[in-house]
Amino acid sequence: MQIALVRIDDRLIHGQVVMGWIPHLKVEVVIVAADAVASDQTQTALMQMAMPAGVELLTLSVEQAARRLCDTQDRRRVLVLTPGPLEALRLLDQGASFQSVNVGGLHYTAGRVQLGKAIFLSPEDREALRAIALRGAALEGRALPDDATLDVLEMLGEGGQ
Repeated sequence: MQIALVRIDDRLIHGQVVMGWIPHLKVEVVIVAADAVASDQTQTALMQMAMPAGVELLTLSVEQAARRLCDTQDRRRVLVLTPGPLEALRLLDQGASFQSVNVGGLHYTAGRVQLGKAIFLSPEDREALRAIALRGAALEGRALPDDATLDVLEMLGEGGQ
């Protein structure tokens, strides 16, 4: 598959993705790489209802998504959505290859500290983002394609420390 974008966003399928990213990237497939969603038929059905006509939705476990992303026979453009940095890191650890990660929205919950306008990170999220960067993927923060790009690694501190 041809990865157009890997996006971390705890809302997964929502207006910014459907109205902003999908048409901008001209993707043919959206892969939601999330173990909990892959086993939840109701959540999958709700996400499917929000998808634009002609765009396939696949809700897969992280392991299944990594295998699918390694399929070089399938040449379709794909948007990969993960609910958090840990899932994006697991995709890399399981053989998927991508050059950058868009950190779109991680909302406040107890124990998370605000890094950007809609980016709240736990210590585990920070660690996972640093590990993603160490594997060579750039970390950008922006909600929509036309927004200014923020360097998430820089936001984490000098060198991501």
